[in-house]
Amino acid sequence: MSSVKHFDCICDIIFYMEKFAERLKELRLEKELTQRQLAKATGLSQTAITQWENRLREPSGSVIIIIAQYFKVTTDYLLGLEN
Repeated sequence: MSSVKHFDCICDIIFYMEKFAERLKELRLEKELTQRQLAKATGLSQTAITQWENRLREPSGSVIIIIAQYFKVTTDYLLGLEN
């Protein structure tokens, strides 16, 4: 039973990271920002932004907060927990 819960948890994390990648890119493009401009505005690296948008790397909790504050959205929105 615990392995099933563990599997569900992993699937949830994958979903949230996919949603984060989609929403990060959507928000960036809505503001007509390049990855470089977003990096400069937030103090994050352009390489990291590229990796997050392409689902190659997962952001830390502090990064999710920084991005949410920059775009004036909730962290739940960025992770696909709310619309």
